[in-house]
Amino acid sequence: MRTYQHPQLNTPITAIGGHYILTSEVRLPYQDREVLYLTGMAVFDTSCCGTGGASYATVPGFIEKWKYHQNDNGLAVSDVIPVTSPADQEAIRKLIKSREQVLQIDFQ
Repeated sequence: MRTYQHPQLNTPITAIGGHYILTSEVRLPYQDREVLYLTGMAVFDTSCCGTGGASYATVPGFIEKWKYHQNDNGLAVSDVIPVTSPADQEAIRKLIKSREQVLQIDFQ
């Protein structure tokens, strides 16, 4: 299990070739548990190689304890268990793709 700090949504974060924005946080029912995933958009607009963008999802893991604490910055904290089983990752990937228009799904 690990501690997960929930990010502030819809706030651009500058990166080397542009910026990205986390746009939603979703609790997805899966078997007898819930999976936490976030969606976002990456924008490549300060790269020397041109411009573009991509939508994505990132999966922190199975929710164990939901927003039980706030850190010193006022952000909510949850406990999650990373999804390590390849079979679970593939099933969760299919569920997310059926709900979201994302190009990439990463498991943390």
